Amino acid sequence: MRLATARDEITPLRDPRVRANEAYMVVILLSQVITRLGTLPRVTPEILEGLYTADFAFLQDFYRQINELEQPTLSVVCPNCGHEFDAEIPPLGGS
Repeated sequence: MRLATARDEITPLRDPRVRANEAYMVVILLSQVITRLGTLPRVTPEILEGLYTADFAFLQDFYRQINELEQPTLSVVCPNCGHEFDAEIPPLGGS
């Protein structure tokens, strides 16, 4: 999956399937930014429609992770000194 561009997020708005059902926007968007999925030569909206819900949710979550501007943080306390601080949560896969 690659980073999304402004065009990637705007283009689905013109699609009649999105106009009929706003929830379909994520299907179109993911089909544009997924560069490879297994051995498939191309990822289409129809392929994404056939995925299991858990697999589709994983792709949505991954999209959010790589396209977020800010790294999520978590408030933590040092077990030795009791100092409180915010720590960045690394993305899945250790990138």
